[in-house]
Amino acid sequence: MKAAEIREFTDKEILERIELEKTNLLKLRLNHSISPLDNPMKIKETRRNIARLKTVLNQRKLSQNK
Repeated sequence: MKAAEIREFTDKEILERIELEKTNLLKLRLNHSISPLDNPMKIKETRRNIARLKTVLNQRKLSQNK
């Protein structure tokens, strides 16, 4: 997911997506601790998606305050 795609979402959609990604990350970590994942880079990708979502949301909040 790219930042340009995220910017098209509404704030509510971004918040929902963050929660979805967080639960997905938790599941990936639990599964990886039990048995190694086929693609452990999914964990890294999910963390980065969460960071991108939070960054876009934070940028919107800062631009509204100015």
